[in-house]
Amino acid sequence: MEKAIVAKNITKKYKLYHGTKERLLDLVTPKSYGEDFYALADVSFEAEKGDVVGFIGINGSGKSTLSNIVAGIVPETSGTIEINGQASLIAVASGLKGDLTGRDNIELKCLMLGFSKDEIKKLEPQIIEFSELDNFIDQPVKSYSSGMKSRLGFAISVNVDPDILIIDEALSVGDKAFAEKSLDKMKEFKKMGKTMIFVSHSIGQMKQFCEKILWLEYGMVKDFGTVEEVMPKYERFLKEYKKMSKEEREAYKHDALQEQQKVLMA
Repeated sequence: MEKAIVAKNITKKYKLYHGTKERLLDLVTPKSYGEDFYALADVSFEAEKGDVVGFIGINGSGKSTLSNIVAGIVPETSGTIEINGQASLIAVASGLKGDLTGRDNIELKCLMLGFSKDEIKKLEPQIIEFSELDNFIDQPVKSYSSGMKSRLGFAISVNVDPDILIIDEALSVGDKAFAEKSLDKMKEFKKMGKTMIFVSHSIGQMKQFCEKILWLEYGMVKDFGTVEEVMPKYERFLKEYKKMSKEEREAYKHDALQEQQKVLMA
């Protein structure tokens, strides 16, 4: 099978600053200011063409950071990622300009993807129809609810027909009917053999839709395999995690971050 995504040893480091002064000093002086924060540490995985891979993990595990790297929105600090085809990210407000109207955002995003004015003119009605935004399409996006932004982003992404579709929590906002319609569209893409990355807290959606699961924990790969292999382990973990006290969760996080340091130093 042909590989759609090959991620090798992906690490993403951010700097956390205690105020603007530290940030400015870090820019203009040789001394290092701020605290290093690793959103991802030595993450590797592969997806073949037609694979539907779910990213799972508790909040802060690095799912969205990895999605953004796969989509080409955020660069990795180290490691390599090969993408075979055009990737499109669907996340709430991803790539949307708040001061522009919904219609203007459609044109801008399509132009950035290399579509001509004539092609955009043909695509626009079906994007607007899918989004169900009606008269709101000519209002500034900053006036939209998170659900409306998600609808617009989803409608643009699925109608430009990408090779790799990355859906990051985009179905967790808005109404159930639109989520069902979106899932149907994703099933259509699945039948067409498109590669998809699906990020969701809904275990039901993951089981229904994905074939493989990448379980991330504090920026590291905890497990990667089929839904049948990985999901039962994750569900058992979640059950235990939910029972933990605040102190127990902090201790668990501390141990995981210690493990992360070992991975980074290896």
